[in-house]
Amino acid sequence: MTQRYVLAIDQGTTSTRCILFDQRARLVGLAQRPHRHHHPRPGWAEQDALEIWRNLERIVPKALRESGVAVDRIAAIGIANQRETTVVWDRRTGTPIGRAIVWQDVRAEELVQELEGKPGADRIRELCGLPLASYFAAPRLRWMLDSVLGLRDRAERGEVLFGTMETWLIWNLTGGVDGGLHLTDVTNAGRTLLMNVSTLAWDDELLEFFGIPARMLPRIQASTGSFGTTRRVVPGIPIAAALGDQHAALFGQTCFARGETKCTYGTGGFLMMNTGRELVRSEHGLLTTIGYQVGPDPVYALEGPIAVTGSLVQWARDNIGLVTSAPGIETLARTVEDNGGCYIVPAFSGLYAPHWRSDARGLIAGLTSYVTKGHIARAVLEATAWQTRSVVEAMNADSGLRAAALRVDGGMTSNNLLMQIVADVLDVPVSRPFVIETVSLGAAYAAGLAVGYWPDLEGLRGNRRVAAQWIPRMGADLRESEYANWKRAAELSYGWVQPKKSARP
Repeated sequence: MTQRYVLAIDQGTTSTRCILFDQRARLVGLAQRPHRHHHPRPGWAEQDALEIWRNLERIVPKALRESGVAVDRIAAIGIANQRETTVVWDRRTGTPIGRAIVWQDVRAEELVQELEGKPGADRIRELCGLPLASYFAAPRLRWMLDSVLGLRDRAERGEVLFGTMETWLIWNLTGGVDGGLHLTDVTNAGRTLLMNVSTLAWDDELLEFFGIPARMLPRIQASTGSFGTTRRVVPGIPIAAALGDQHAALFGQTCFARGETKCTYGTGGFLMMNTGRELVRSEHGLLTTIGYQVGPDPVYALEGPIAVTGSLVQWARDNIGLVTSAPGIETLARTVEDNGGCYIVPAFSGLYAPHWRSDARGLIAGLTSYVTKGHIARAVLEATAWQTRSVVEAMNADSGLRAAALRVDGGMTSNNLLMQIVADVLDVPVSRPFVIETVSLGAAYAAGLAVGYWPDLEGLRGNRRVAAQWIPRMGADLRESEYANWKRAAELSYGWVQPKKSARP
């Protein structure tokens, strides 16, 4: 029997990747291409959606060519994408209306503050599970409709289309101006502030509140199913799945049971806990979101984003010269046994979950003449671990469950000392899978499941192989006293700037 494969497209914040997986979830081909970032004003972050599409046109054939896999041996395509990044384009020409506004962009903050005083603002979280914040797509889309001359009229006439990155790629892959399909999935639609988290449909009350014409929105589907067949780049392949990147990582980590929790450690950190069929509304500073949808019913999740994890190591390397390379932070931290009483709170632009303090700013607390570079390096790593514990505690409190283990992925997981510290402060085992490309793997799993390439969820679990595991070994008294010290330092970071409104969701 001829070997077949599943192709995953991972359209990320910094690059687009194409990865081929076989039935045992082994990586057999990879191509990647970065794209440019544009910052025309302070706080603005943009990307060229056409550049990203052209990159995809290059890397898919390259991945097939270099792996020696013919197009007719691809069973399905799954797409994962950077969430919340907003694209608007002309239906007739396929030309984007300006650059895509990236999820990191904060230009809509003033608009959000105005909307907070509008009747109905108190209903948003109840309807969509998320707070009114510039982090999500609807405020950016509203900003575009208000700021681009004539755009609202064109949107109301159905001449322009809106989507996040997976929608833009699906539309182009399935024909573009020649009949391209305008689709999204529940995980991405659920990050717009426009989808009702209970009905999984665009919500009329939310559309009216934000002033978004329904005609420009894509059709919402489950995460797996038919997203059309490719007509461009590699014609004839079914697109069988689409998920936001963190949801794809949850799926790729096979977190299919209630309470199973993953964290992706990159520039920031993204924790997500599977809460099953139950929609859990957070009372502890977390986001209620769709984990994924396979079949008629969704699986819900709690999410806790952490703004600064890997970027703290980059800051220590590039801004203050503590180390000359990112791996060097582990080497330096291992020169000491503890933090020497030093604690770092990396609130460079406020604290995210579960604190949600936009008035916080970063600090180093507990400095004495005893503290060395090694202690500071150790405190850099511990900052990620303590932030992780804060989110996990909130998840446990909201869900009534207990995260009995943490599955990790992302670039920072190569730091073995950091992973041991995370295990110690959580007092649970931490495991890293053999295939660390969990976002791509999750997209592949979802697509393969949809077309019968893999039989069921248990079959996917059977593919999971653990490459490394860390068992907690810190004493309970030390763990609690150190956590209390870090929380005290976090409280000291509050109030350094005076925001117009609280950022707490």
